[in-house]
Amino acid sequence: MDSLPDQVGRPLATAGGPPSERSISLGSVRRLAAGWNIETRIGAGIVSVLILVALLAPLISPAKPDSVNIINALQSPSLAHPFGTDYVGRDVFTRTIYGARLDLLVVFLVTYVGLGVGVLAGTFAGYYGGWLDGLVGRAADSAIAFPFIILVLVVITITGSGLRGIAVGIILVGWALYARLARSETLSLREEQFMIATRSLGYTNRRAILRHALPNVIRSSLVYSTVDILVNLLVIASISYLGLGPQEPQPDLGALIASGQPYLLTAWWITTLPGIFVVLFGFGVSLIGDGLSHGDVTVGMQ
Repeated sequence: MDSLPDQVGRPLATAGGPPSERSISLGSVRRLAAGWNIETRIGAGIVSVLILVALLAPLISPAKPDSVNIINALQSPSLAHPFGTDYVGRDVFTRTIYGARLDLLVVFLVTYVGLGVGVLAGTFAGYYGGWLDGLVGRAADSAIAFPFIILVLVVITITGSGLRGIAVGIILVGWALYARLARSETLSLREEQFMIATRSLGYTNRRAILRHALPNVIRSSLVYSTVDILVNLLVIASISYLGLGPQEPQPDLGALIASGQPYLLTAWWITTLPGIFVVLFGFGVSLIGDGLSHGDVTVGMQ
């Protein structure tokens, strides 16, 4: 038997090598994008532009993020300073994109580290059952039982202020949600005909899980990750707003928004424009999440 159709009618991989349909090419990316609806394309465009701006911060910023010029303090937006300047004359646009660069790096890191750990743990637990299922289930329940923000604050108290404590706290809770989601998906998936066939053909459990169960389980986790990205970004910005994130002069979106609060009536741009950056990023990710949930964006694996 050369191949075995799965539940969507596509052949699974043969033992002779990787299937050709999984090869990545520019044409396949274009065909994938052609199937997106207008909302998904807008969301992907917004997120791509904002990430690109953050990555290119050293090249496009008009000044250094910690460059102080008291003479230019509290200047309104202009060609020289697109987002204006803050109370010590630092360029707000520069600090916004440098802060976004750091915050988005941490957001994607904690979100997808948590996704990877949680999906693997939940998939193996759901497939094997028994003591492993009980162990993963109790660990996930214990992590979720703690109030999210309180757990992050406790970790920050132990590790000190900064993004390291925030990241550790988020991962300690975030993996559990993905594990529970992957476990429930795997419990129903392992009784499907194509999964029963993998056992009948003598495939190892590891191959059955990694090659056939995991690609079908991960889609729902990817959909949820778009919500999780927004939550994690807001958590990082909120904790930084309280003064427990990166310390001056390190730029950070939450700290930048907080620094402009005393000047909200006279220098609205210090708080408002970085806040708009956060809102735009959240709007774009939400549109992508809608596309994933409605089937407009596929993960390319079956």
